[in-house]
Amino acid sequence: MPRSFSRRSAWPRRAGRFSQSARVLLGPSALALMQAGPLAASAWADDSHARRAADHAPHAAPAQKTAPAAARTAPVAAAAPVKGEDIVVATHRLSPADQARAQLDSLPGAATVIDAKQVLRGRNLTNADALAFQPGVFAQSSGGGDGLRLSIRGSGIQVGTNYFRSGLLMMFDGLPVTTPAGTPYELFEPLGLRYTEVLRGANAFDYGGLQLGGGINYVTQTGYDAQTYQARVEAGSFGYNKEQLSSGKVIGKADYYISVTNSYRGGYQTETQANSFGVNANFGYHFNDRVSTRFFFRYRQTENGYPGYLTRDQILENPKQAQAPYRAWHSVRIQPGTKFYGNMTTFQIDDQSKLELGFDYQDAPIDIQNVKFSQIWGYKTVAGVLNYTRHDVLAGHKSDTQLGFMDTSDLEAWQTNRVRVQTANLVGLPIGQILRHVTYGGTENYFHLRNNTELFHNFWLTTAAAVAFIQKSSGVPYPYTAAGANFKQSSVNFVPRGGFRYVISPHVELYGNVSRSIQPPNDWNLNYAGPYFTGNTPQSGMNSGAGKLRNQTATTYEIGTTGHAWRNKWSLTYYHSDVRNELLSVMTPASQAIGASIYGNASPTTHQGVEASLETTLYEWAGNTLSLRQAYTWQDFRFRHDAVFGSNRLPGIPEHFYQGEIHLDTKAGFYAGFNAQVSSKVGAAYDETYFAPSYHIYNLNIGYDWPGKHRQVFLSVNNLANTHYAAIVVPGYIAAGKQLAVMQPGDGLGVFAGLSLGFN
Repeated sequence: MPRSFSRRSAWPRRAGRFSQSARVLLGPSALALMQAGPLAASAWADDSHARRAADHAPHAAPAQKTAPAAARTAPVAAAAPVKGEDIVVATHRLSPADQARAQLDSLPGAATVIDAKQVLRGRNLTNADALAFQPGVFAQSSGGGDGLRLSIRGSGIQVGTNYFRSGLLMMFDGLPVTTPAGTPYELFEPLGLRYTEVLRGANAFDYGGLQLGGGINYVTQTGYDAQTYQARVEAGSFGYNKEQLSSGKVIGKADYYISVTNSYRGGYQTETQANSFGVNANFGYHFNDRVSTRFFFRYRQTENGYPGYLTRDQILENPKQAQAPYRAWHSVRIQPGTKFYGNMTTFQIDDQSKLELGFDYQDAPIDIQNVKFSQIWGYKTVAGVLNYTRHDVLAGHKSDTQLGFMDTSDLEAWQTNRVRVQTANLVGLPIGQILRHVTYGGTENYFHLRNNTELFHNFWLTTAAAVAFIQKSSGVPYPYTAAGANFKQSSVNFVPRGGFRYVISPHVELYGNVSRSIQPPNDWNLNYAGPYFTGNTPQSGMNSGAGKLRNQTATTYEIGTTGHAWRNKWSLTYYHSDVRNELLSVMTPASQAIGASIYGNASPTTHQGVEASLETTLYEWAGNTLSLRQAYTWQDFRFRHDAVFGSNRLPGIPEHFYQGEIHLDTKAGFYAGFNAQVSSKVGAAYDETYFAPSYHIYNLNIGYDWPGKHRQVFLSVNNLANTHYAAIVVPGYIAAGKQLAVMQPGDGLGVFAGLSLGFN
């Protein structure tokens, strides 16, 4: 797929907002037009460039429904036609996703943009559907729940499903959703988006994303690009149904967008029933050409059954079974109502500089009813962002500078355990009795500075640095022991970055960077790394206090290319990361019995890989197109001379992962695609004696888009061969050749259909 980069760029290679073409008949004067053409093109690019930053910002007004007069009329004065010639000048606006790609052209590294219009052509159950065909991204759902197994370049590779995500900065419209506890996953409804930016590794730096995996920015629809009224319904196998009603409109200087979704799924596997209800809304206002603001609100409640984990043979023989005793206990995880409030305001100071100010507040209650005791969590957090960008010409060289700050802090964070099932050491205790109360705290502050300078024609140098102040704490005030005293740790860290980007020709580009990254432990990790209550007490097996965890750091070397030629668009990236104090989680029999993981800092590890994508136009005729898209990821993560495991590979993620699709688009509106997903075997234990088998699954998607109308139908058939496979592996420690229950199955054969209707 074509390359895309950071939205902070001010010096694009090409005019990103419009493309234009001129067809000259009666060739003798073609030379005159060619001589005038660059002047016209330059005027066009300058006009586009002066407005690009404001247009691309998520809270600003895109040009889809209204645009300045200069943007609606092609500049042809510089190319006056010669008498007797027929000159045709045609223009078309780029889509919001294409504008984002043009804006991301300044990054010296790997990033992509996912156009929501393409994703909407099939089923949209979870974000695993939205993140498909992204090189370097491993996103898998089990049981249809929202708690994905999500990893980029080995980020959070040992964090299981239905946990806050780790190792990534995740955002809505440039506002951080990631907190000191990680990222709550329930808000990430895939419907209602314009596009999604995936910035791999250190290439999320401009957003303040300093983690190993990088960042994902979900950009929502606004009144400028949504239908006034829209309805969508999906339904299919495993009792699945999903509905969406949305509306968006421009009203003078204001606009609004609101989307309401509801879904239910009975489940392929026993005990994986899931339901959700959500609201996604925003309101924008343009005070004048210099100042605009947008308010955001999201609400979502979810309930997901918990089937536990299975062994390899159990999945191959009967993947629909649930692990005992979760079926008998009717285990479930409930998010009773998570709320997100945010605002982003832009001040266009002058034609060369811009200031963005943003904040958000989250309230994320959690009710986990998985094991014999419940876990009730409360998280209230606040975040703020400030970004100042300026564009200059210094000694004849174009220069683009950004200064930014991001803060995310806990306001309230706690966990309470109560008696749920009267069994074992809880026999005789009343249901609901408090067993333990844990408190958490955290703040993460990132100051970042970046400059891009064109040293010579089409060769850009990136220099950047960040300072991170991080503080985390945890305590167990009830029942109080010496180990439960509040434990606090803090650090100040320097994070440098340097890179280059060289546009060899209009069709080929090279890039590379050397970057540091830092990933602090989630605040709740401290408690899960602490000592346990011992003896025959109701709290036996629970953590009695916190343990110290060091920040995970890495130095990453990245080099790659992107381009297009001979009906192909490609991107190819190689990276190598030397990781220190990697935060790994393991599941031992003792921890599995209480539904938890053990966290610790590993000995030095290495992450390296190749991320490749290729889009090929195979054949075109009469407005119809047959194409092939492919995404391949090679991931080699391993210990470096560990005292116990030597140079063993890190388990939990496949070494090879491939997705490919052959796709037909017709002028009449019919489309069809046949795709394959192929995975190598996955390590299921650190000692490399136990693996989930490799697999390949095939899917079919067909549909019809009414030309010129906002109407669509589709039919998706997933896992055509009804393959039994492990979609998710959360590795155990030492298997010694035995089969551990650490795997969750992917869905079997499923048929899904959908209908979308929009009206203006």
